[in-house]
Amino acid sequence: MTRTVYVNGHYLPEHEATVSIFDRGFLMADGVYEVTSVLDGKLIDFDGHIKRLHRSLGELDMAAPCSDEDLITMHRELVALNNIDQGMIYLQVTRGNPGDRSFVFPPADLPPTIVAFTQDIPNLADAPAAKTGFKVISIPDLRWDRRDIKTVQLLYPSMGKMMAKKAGVDDSWFVEDGAVTEGTSNNAYIVKGNRIITRQLSTDILHGITRVAVLRFAAEAQFEVEERPFTIEEAQGADEAFSTAASIFVMPVVEIDGKPVGTGKPGPVATRLRELYLDEMRKAAV
Repeated sequence: MTRTVYVNGHYLPEHEATVSIFDRGFLMADGVYEVTSVLDGKLIDFDGHIKRLHRSLGELDMAAPCSDEDLITMHRELVALNNIDQGMIYLQVTRGNPGDRSFVFPPADLPPTIVAFTQDIPNLADAPAAKTGFKVISIPDLRWDRRDIKTVQLLYPSMGKMMAKKAGVDDSWFVEDGAVTEGTSNNAYIVKGNRIITRQLSTDILHGITRVAVLRFAAEAQFEVEERPFTIEEAQGADEAFSTAASIFVMPVVEIDGKPVGTGKPGPVATRLRELYLDEMRKAAV
């Protein structure tokens, strides 16, 4: 089946979709993106993703490509056209095509480029990895200092994923000044007793949409939430660890740098939070 994608107001077969070689997303990584999960054919936490999209655009002085109503209509149309039951929708907005290459921003009235496509993932909610947990390694955090903006500058996170693959594990956790910042494409947490510990929001980490929901559900379930940095050594000595993102929801982390966390198996807190997240998000899906 040919996938239908969205490019600048048009729904097209993926093999017909094109973007100019002069687009600043291609030449300068001058763009932002969002990934929204789809469960049961509905959008998960869409409002949160759109709010973060606006924040990212604002931080880069980029105009919104269209109205929020147009964005949700486009997402729903892509779900329908591609018959997605479980999966994800990738949305990218760039500063557009100024017609040539320059480090200077083009005029503010240049139309942005907006593209979107679906990824069909039938077992997204029942991923086998959730039953066994992730194994991670730690690597230096060498990214730029505005990680709170969800830009398309993903080369180093991609390198981090490849470092993990080469080491025979699932992911890497970034470390800066002795403390964990986050995973390559997710926020990082540890559990000590009834306390969930994760780094506080700042420009050091992405302000995860899944993070917001999971911490809210954790507080409602009477867990204590502590927002502060933690070290790899502290994580290795924790009862549990886990990561969150739209693509993995709540993913237990069972090994860090070759050392088991807790029992070395998914623990009850991460397992419970994953169940809570999926149940509540399905109820609120649009």
